[in-house]
Amino acid sequence: MDPARMEHALEPGRITFDEKMEIRRAIEEGNIPHTYISANCFAGYFVPNLCQMRTLLPPKEKVHIYGDGNVKAIFVDEDDVAAYTIKCIDDPRALNKTIYLRPQENILSQNELIAKWEKLSGKVLKKIPIPSDEFLASMKDGQRATSNF
Repeated sequence: MDPARMEHALEPGRITFDEKMEIRRAIEEGNIPHTYISANCFAGYFVPNLCQMRTLLPPKEKVHIYGDGNVKAIFVDEDDVAAYTIKCIDDPRALNKTIYLRPQENILSQNELIAKWEKLSGKVLKKIPIPSDEFLASMKDGQRATSNF
């Protein structure tokens, strides 16, 4: 995600974006040549587990739906991020720019992701809704990632 576009992020994630913006400002103020790559969600973290927290494997019987499950996210394969990053190294069009990786076919809601899994696996999962306010309350006072970069 592009930290320059995440001013609406909530704590504790907001801290991560603020810290990344401090680094960006230092790079730009120092006139250091750069290219930022914005890839949103790494597919490897969110797709295999159908966006479930604290697990790496897909659920077998039930799945938590966050909010109404219809918010779209962009899932990008890590190898594709690497390939675009390498291509940007010697491309003058990328110099001092932000490159956004947004493959249209990879823009899915959690409900769409689950539906694809159910079709592929032949199993229908029990959906357990987690209302937005309950989900946000569960994150309050949570620990943020210790490594952001």
